[in-house]
Amino acid sequence: MSVTTFTRELWDAIDPIYAAILRHPFVTGLTDGSLPRESFRFYAVQDALYLRDFARALSMAAARAPRDEWIIMFNEHAAGALKVERSLHESFFAEFGMTPEDVATTPLAPTNLAYTSYLLAVAYGLPFHEVVAAVLPCYWIYWEVGKQLERAGSPDPLYARWIGTYASAEFGDVVRAVLAATDEMAAPLRKADRDAMRRHFVTTSRYEWMFWDMGLRRESWPV
Repeated sequence: MSVTTFTRELWDAIDPIYAAILRHPFVTGLTDGSLPRESFRFYAVQDALYLRDFARALSMAAARAPRDEWIIMFNEHAAGALKVERSLHESFFAEFGMTPEDVATTPLAPTNLAYTSYLLAVAYGLPFHEVVAAVLPCYWIYWEVGKQLERAGSPDPLYARWIGTYASAEFGDVVRAVLAATDEMAAPLRKADRDAMRRHFVTTSRYEWMFWDMGLRRESWPV
């Protein structure tokens, strides 16, 4: 008889959210080439800004981790978020004719500010297992989306490069390591603690949908 893991329960909790992500015009536009280049550029800039605070949240997870291997893992992922993914973004920015200063001086869009503020509030104020649950969707959803879109392909080389990054075996290894750690840390927890993890996971999964929607609309402050 198969045993349902805690991470499987987490994923089941976001089935409708993930289905909505796959239907979103930003995501479908990556594979059929219909996504406006201006929307992708807006998204890429905001994502680069997001990664600074995502890396901070990962560093806080590392600081609170009870095991040496988790300290190492999350610190390495924090560095990777700023080094590896920054390299991907900067290749896009070069094609857009943007400098690092152009990106750094761009204001956070409302959704981006809300999402990063939530992550940092969890990271600085709540226990390790809750921090991990909050950062997990950014890993897992991107991997699943990348694999899904790779099967469809893209006629746009820029979008194909983005898809390939998140569908890669290397990124898959990173995600699987975090999933394994999540299942291991959740196993001895009380139901109340696992419920808290589930709430964070669902909330930040919703923010993932909102982030792509923000990119498509090139969201700005209304006043």
